[in-house]
Amino acid sequence: MFYYLYDYLHKQFNFPGAQMFQSISFRAGMAIITSLIISMIIGKRVINYLRLKQVGETVRDLGLEGQIEKQGTPTMGGIIILSAILIPTLLFAKLHNVYIILMIITTIWLGTIGFIDDYIKVFKKNKKGLAGKFKIFGQIGLGLIVGFTMYFSSNVVIKEHLKYTDCVPSQNMFKIENYQDEAPSVFSSESVKSTKTTIPFVKNNEFDYSSILSWLGDGYQKWAYLIFIPIVIFIIVAVSNGANLTDGLDGLATGTSAVIGVTLAVLAYVSGSVFFANYLNIMYIPNTGELVIFISAFVGACIGFLWYNSFPAQIFMGDTGSLSIGGIIAVFAIIIRKELLIPLLCGIFLIQSLSVIMQVTYFKYTKLRFGEGRRILKMSPLHHHYQKSGYHESKIVIRFVIVGILLAILTVITLKIR
Repeated sequence: MFYYLYDYLHKQFNFPGAQMFQSISFRAGMAIITSLIISMIIGKRVINYLRLKQVGETVRDLGLEGQIEKQGTPTMGGIIILSAILIPTLLFAKLHNVYIILMIITTIWLGTIGFIDDYIKVFKKNKKGLAGKFKIFGQIGLGLIVGFTMYFSSNVVIKEHLKYTDCVPSQNMFKIENYQDEAPSVFSSESVKSTKTTIPFVKNNEFDYSSILSWLGDGYQKWAYLIFIPIVIFIIVAVSNGANLTDGLDGLATGTSAVIGVTLAVLAYVSGSVFFANYLNIMYIPNTGELVIFISAFVGACIGFLWYNSFPAQIFMGDTGSLSIGGIIAVFAIIIRKELLIPLLCGIFLIQSLSVIMQVTYFKYTKLRFGEGRRILKMSPLHHHYQKSGYHESKIVIRFVIVGILLAILTVITLKIR
């Protein structure tokens, strides 16, 4: 909104300072500051309102230290996070950008599913909440929207990275000197549709999903959506539920998500800059730099929510927040073609999900074989295992965040290690 206003003021009246709003870094800084302020202001009001309405968390006694004290703590705090993401995005981002539109849809879509689940639990007093199959259907629906848009939209393109010496110079390419190479590089100025993505730790690290269907013979590329869209759906469902499982201790989901958000901001910035993309020899994706504004608001929202969610939590995010956070991370990574980095970047989400899968699978297997179910962990997800082992909640959260920071650094390093 402000981008269009100040663009108009600059063009019509040469308004002093209006050109600052052309800068991605300036708007990203404003977005993170605004989201922090919104979190602080809205947060207190939401907490007071939910307490007034006696909208509190119902806690099952699992024998965990400090668990009973959480009884009655207001939930549905994801409303704070969603507001702190959407308002700065609407104020500072280019709203005609297809990637920004996708991220806004993702935030509202999964936020609505999570809100319905929390509403059923809290107001209808149904502990089961929204049936799992409806959550999955909702996530699949979002996956279809994102997948079809990414595949069929003419605005979702990349520019091919080529060697200047292998090309005939023309108006369809622009030359960029790269002094680390024997010859300069070029990007074709013609945008192309592609299902390529980035493979970490591999030289010439691009993989085209359509190549999976190469056995079909000539014209196999036109069927690439049969591979691409299911992969998009799988990633969204997996990461969204992984974030949901991680939301079990005060500040754990928001702390780790803020770290992931900062990393995604770096990846989006370099992917959307022709100069950084050339220097790092990565895929150049026009217009993704605008996503830095959205992810800055996301980071600010997570940090702002930590003000109230850090131990001892004054409010929980509920599924309204956790499903949205995971979905945002998944869709963002897909858009910037870095989804294959998710197992590394979102390693905390991954290990939490794996701990539940392993625990349930092993329990069912041993019950079938020995007549008595056995467990690998004292409790799943993994953070509850450490609680059962005697670690204080705050120590577990801080250590998980530290591990998340290490994984984030490793993720950024993959841009150069091949």
